Amino acid sequence: MQKTLVIDPGKCTGCKQCEMACSYVKEGTFNPSKSRIRVFDFHTEARFVPYTCTQCDDAWCQQACPVDAITTDPVSGVKQVHDNLCVGCKVCTIACPFGTINYNVSTGKVIKCDHCGGDPECVKACPTQAIVYSDAEQAGFDKMRQWAAKTDNAPQTTA
Repeated sequence: MQKTLVIDPGKCTGCKQCEMACSYVKEGTFNPSKSRIRVFDFHTEARFVPYTCTQCDDAWCQQACPVDAITTDPVSGVKQVHDNLCVGCKVCTIACPFGTINYNVSTGKVIKCDHCGGDPECVKACPTQAIVYSDAEQAGFDKMRQWAAKTDNAPQTTA
């Protein structure tokens, strides 16, 4: 069963614990600029939106890589960057339409979310459960249910 990160921006408080956990586990430092997940702060609306690689089925970053440094794990479906193959050309960062693959100046390689090998640190660090790791087949089901409940115009019955 393939899993995916499901993000609910309505639950995000902007604490950035996900960024800190990610950067620490992946880079050994508490540095949000080295995180594979980012929390966007919309000041004027007082909203926060966590964002990371969506693991596209038809991944443009993977197709653009001239040295095939980005592969798809056959079991999880996660796109992974292989540091030993990456030459740091940044073509994948240009190809990604979502801007979720980034260049790490310290290493000269690109970085992107790899779901921490199936145990995402950002999920464990999120105190409000704005980020959860769930079955990819069911990822949009809860949102569909919520939207259906909002748009339900049937008369409500009381028992």
